[in-house]
Amino acid sequence: MQQIHDPASRGFASDNYSGVHPEVLAAIAEANGGHQTAYGEDAYTARLAEVVRGHFGEDAQVWPMFNGTGANVVALQSMLPRWGAVICADTAHIHVDEGGAPEKSAGIKLLTVPTPDGKLTPELIDVQAWGWGDEHRAQPLVVAITQSTELGTLYTPEEIRAITEHAHARGMTVFLDGARLANAAAALDLPLRAFTTDVGVDVLSLGGTKNGALGAEAVVALNPAATTGMTYLRKSQMQLASKMRFVSAQLLALFDGDLHLRTARHANAMAQRLQDAVAAGIADGSLPGVALTQRAQVNAVFATLPAGVADRLRRSFRFYDWDEAKGEVRWVCSFDTAEEDVDAFVAALRAELAPAD
Repeated sequence: MQQIHDPASRGFASDNYSGVHPEVLAAIAEANGGHQTAYGEDAYTARLAEVVRGHFGEDAQVWPMFNGTGANVVALQSMLPRWGAVICADTAHIHVDEGGAPEKSAGIKLLTVPTPDGKLTPELIDVQAWGWGDEHRAQPLVVAITQSTELGTLYTPEEIRAITEHAHARGMTVFLDGARLANAAAALDLPLRAFTTDVGVDVLSLGGTKNGALGAEAVVALNPAATTGMTYLRKSQMQLASKMRFVSAQLLALFDGDLHLRTARHANAMAQRLQDAVAAGIADGSLPGVALTQRAQVNAVFATLPAGVADRLRRSFRFYDWDEAKGEVRWVCSFDTAEEDVDAFVAALRAELAPAD
């Protein structure tokens, strides 16, 4: 097949835009050849279960899936009865970026809470944690958090422990959307279990696609008693891969070693480089009208731009509006973002804001 895109072209729209990490591609090729039992009864999926237990503890159980939406929906569905509801931030991916899949596909009511930084607290949870026993109200039975959050912020282990203890004391379980879990681990410089298993998280989704995989996610039950029917739900929600060895091989490439950290550290570092350059431009006046709206902790930078600048800049670099009404945009770095990409982007931004001669 002839290559029909420019492999040197990189933007800042999403870490989903990046290609596949060479080590992940090599792992897929290594898993090829011969026959392996379908639907997860293969050597690579068995090895993945061992690796996941090594990261999250001996009780951890893993179910590989195709994508993050499917992983989140299946996980939440397994944690709830039909009358159950999920408390989440109003910026949560399950609320704003999955096309209504939790509601449409799983029939799950989402009880959202406004937050300034994408993070829930015990006090914010209590905005929606009420009405148990009231037949007129969907029952709040799961608290969903995201690590790192959709605003690029991080929970500390202590913050997550406060949430899980608060939720458990009220009869709720805790789900963690881990689409960028590796970025969080890299930024916190902590083992994965230190801010999941060890602080009381019950179930999480384990992201791979945003961190260099072709299409590989998983649900991990840290507390298997918090889930019911995962085996059947994965199939009924169309997330059961027949040739699962190729999904598992990708996750093995990332997590059976330190590739997940190497890629995430690089993406985080590029976002920090971008944030620092923009902050310097704001300080020296070369980026008039620009403001950073969040402190980048992982691989995303949020900023507001003067009217019209974003559209002109997108002619050369793809990125998304985050809040169009505020002029807020999001710039995301990936495992393959290069320093020269960041520098060229900042230079282009500076040129767009330069006064006309």
